[in-house]
Amino acid sequence: MRVGEAVRHRLADMFMRRELHDPDLQNVEVTVSEVRMSPDLKQATVFVAELGQDKLRPEVMKALIRASTYMTSRLGREMDLKYAPRLRIVPDETFGEASRVETLIAKEVAALPPRDAEETEE
Repeated sequence: MRVGEAVRHRLADMFMRRELHDPDLQNVEVTVSEVRMSPDLKQATVFVAELGQDKLRPEVMKALIRASTYMTSRLGREMDLKYAPRLRIVPDETFGEASRVETLIAKEVAALPPRDAEETEE
């Protein structure tokens, strides 16, 4: 398993088990969609999204940044890496963008004229 994917799984596990005790992260479902490691494995860009939201709320983003030091130390203890990667938390906006595109497509499909019964029978 690649290092970025292993880090993603461990971070997702931390969120799922509610290991981060920040009050702004209580009752918040966060998903880690991707982790990109630097070539020297010393830095990790972590793409996160809040489930049920189009965008990551500012208070959740601030809480994740505050928790990044704790997450780094946990990764350093639990993973067999020479260095614990420094985490850079980035909001993943692909879920919101996909939802927006899906809405636009549905709107365009709804605006199409209905097909005649004769056309569909051919």
